[in-house]
Amino acid sequence: MVQALAVQESVIDGIRCIDLSSEVTPMLRAEDQSSRAWAAADIDPTQCIVPLGDCERAELANVVHSARDVPLPMLLRRPEHFEMPRCEALMDSVAMSLKDGPGVAVIDALPLDDWESDGWKWDDITTLYWIMGQCLSRPVAQKWDGTMLYDVKDTGQDFGYGVRGSYTNIELNFHTDNAFGIAPPHYVGLLCLYPAQSGGVSRFCSLYRVHNEMLRAYPRELERLYRPMLMDRQAEHKTGAPRFSHVPMFRWDGQRLAVRINTGLVRNAYMRADVTPGPELAGALDALDEILEDSALLFELPLERGQIQYLNNLEVAHYRSEFIDDPDLQRKRHLLRTWHRESGAPSYDG
Repeated sequence: MVQALAVQESVIDGIRCIDLSSEVTPMLRAEDQSSRAWAAADIDPTQCIVPLGDCERAELANVVHSARDVPLPMLLRRPEHFEMPRCEALMDSVAMSLKDGPGVAVIDALPLDDWESDGWKWDDITTLYWIMGQCLSRPVAQKWDGTMLYDVKDTGQDFGYGVRGSYTNIELNFHTDNAFGIAPPHYVGLLCLYPAQSGGVSRFCSLYRVHNEMLRAYPRELERLYRPMLMDRQAEHKTGAPRFSHVPMFRWDGQRLAVRINTGLVRNAYMRADVTPGPELAGALDALDEILEDSALLFELPLERGQIQYLNNLEVAHYRSEFIDDPDLQRKRHLLRTWHRESGAPSYDG
């Protein structure tokens, strides 16, 4: 994975920002011909499913029973504290799918209804999810305050500055998590406790394929996306820190891409800073949005109760449609999210 680079605070065009210009790299000027540059026609979504068999479920149940016998705060739990060879092998297959496959994997599924009928508590399920994720990669903070396990659900707040889209039911266009961050997560995990009554559809697209399409149709616009631009930090920083990042969307290390996609956060940054992005950047954002709207590049994979979705956050962009919750408040759409990063500190900024 691409390692974290140097960070400094700068004033650029009169705007105070966290300057990540050190991420600027030469542009990849040849199309990626590997299987990671997939389009919709190349993907059978069922190939992203990693079955959780009876033996793995029994092993996970034993993990919970062992954890109950030795009380410990959840964040201190580690896979090496337990005997779970089958689940470690399963997570190895997830890692292969994320690094060398389509970049998306869905574990199917934790038997939540059965476990709850057997008297399992909330702490049992969250602890198990926490332990499984560590078999993939180290979990890291998802908010400035150090939140490690994050609830994705509609809180009733309006989307806006300081309110993430994950706290609302609005449509979230293609993006990568924490695109504005100093150290975005390499992987994102989601455990579905309850899906929406309707909507909330997940879609995915390969950022290698997006890069290929941009290179073919909009090479000059793609080159602009390799140079820094402002991104809104969504108030996720210490008091008095710069409100914006100055960072490129695309980075190429000679072997792999590392991409930060969120055109909305770029436009919001320039609006909040009261500056004009300029025709070159505006055209590049429009071109990228056009490519990301091409249905031939994406596939859908519904997330059902008990399933765990993992994705490669540097190489795959994801989308969520607007949704309607179940009127039963106990069955509102609710996902548990983890972020995982293989370099830097476990703190939010890494």
